Amino acid sequence: MPRRHLRLRTTDGAELRAGFAAIRADLGLPTGFPAEVEAEAAAAPARRDLPDHDVTDLPFLTVDPPGSMDLDQAMHIERRGRGYRVRYAIADVGAFVVPGAAIDAEAHRRGETLYSPDTRTPLHPPSLSEGAASLLPGQVRPALLWTLDLDDSGEERAVDVRRALVRSRDRLDYAAVQRAVDSGAADERLLLLAEVGQLRKAREVERGGISLPIPEQEVVEDGGSFRLEYRSPLPAEAWNEQISLMTGMAAAALMLHAEIGILRTLPSAPESDIATLRRAARALEVEWPGGVPYAEVIRGLDPRKPRHAALIQEATSLLRGAGYTAFDGGVPANATHAAVAAPYAHATAPLRRLVDRYVGAVCLAICAGDDVPAWARVGLPKVPALMADSDRRAGELERQCVALMEAVVLRDAIGAVFDAVAVEVRGNGGIVQLREPAVRAACEGHMPLGERVRVRLVEADVSARSVRFALA
Repeated sequence: MPRRHLRLRTTDGAELRAGFAAIRADLGLPTGFPAEVEAEAAAAPARRDLPDHDVTDLPFLTVDPPGSMDLDQAMHIERRGRGYRVRYAIADVGAFVVPGAAIDAEAHRRGETLYSPDTRTPLHPPSLSEGAASLLPGQVRPALLWTLDLDDSGEERAVDVRRALVRSRDRLDYAAVQRAVDSGAADERLLLLAEVGQLRKAREVERGGISLPIPEQEVVEDGGSFRLEYRSPLPAEAWNEQISLMTGMAAAALMLHAEIGILRTLPSAPESDIATLRRAARALEVEWPGGVPYAEVIRGLDPRKPRHAALIQEATSLLRGAGYTAFDGGVPANATHAAVAAPYAHATAPLRRLVDRYVGAVCLAICAGDDVPAWARVGLPKVPALMADSDRRAGELERQCVALMEAVVLRDAIGAVFDAVAVEVRGNGGIVQLREPAVRAACEGHMPLGERVRVRLVEADVSARSVRFALA
């Protein structure tokens, strides 16, 4: 399921920070790295494996959330005839990590970087992920250089990936990119990012794919109490996401052609779930004309509106069942990611996700006409289970952090009545989604699935991280 972006915006927030720390302790998340892992990371730059291909003359740039240091991706886009050439440089973690050694073993234990509202639990030691391997501006770095040639409609026509030396010139955040484009101050690189991003979004719509505009959820301190706020994603975030999605689709196509690799797969949502979402939209008073596919309805939602944010959150239930499918010889029967509406692989975040390093190694070998490295071939069958475990940890961390944030926000509202929608029903109770704020919690009482109900807050226990309602 898509992760929610959670932030804590406060001058103090000691209570919440202590709560988040307790959640991480309860889940057994590590607070640091073993000494041998740190020592290996510190020594890695001296023995890194550097490629011969050099494109440091190209003015690459990165676009990430403000303050990010673990920069996986840098891009350079130029016109090529009537079409475009997109160069997407991905941090070459394999240049620093020895298969089977301490960093590699620890990454296999962790699976992915885990995010809390106040901090993160990284996949790799910061000296590597925020230093030697990160595509920081002004620094020469080894990278996996994806070159994707597109026609004038944004459709991919050729793809190549090879190891190369790159040097990013500019570290930008989404708001800066959006301001530059909107104000007319953007240079050619940003104008082309917007142009290609919009073309790729149009191709996604044609495929029947969908990218959920999940709002960033913030807890904001306000005069000694807290409130929930939602930040709507900027168009620049969608443009950037489309470059990553395109690269993941290209990686999947390469691996399927070679009959070896690992895909991110997702089955289509059952009609019963879509019907429940339609009932929830009706109860939330969100327009859903007859015959219109759910993807089109979701694309038209504004995450800044609480009712729309509630429906977007409920729509994440349609994306349950995502997993990883490894294959070696032949291709899997179910190779498609339903939300992408095409085969897809995670390929662009190796500093933060283990599986991306495997995908990169396989695709490099395919494009070079080489054998897939033995470590990758042997390890591929084990990766789906490793990533499933880390995804479960990430989901539980998010669930408990959200529950804590919502309990803090609602604790002074015991007895208050809210409009809600019954989104899950089981026995004499279920789960309701409030119309405002976009809180989802347990509720007691017999409820009609997908219908609007009035509920009274009966519990907001911060220590237990529990919010509970009853029918009013």
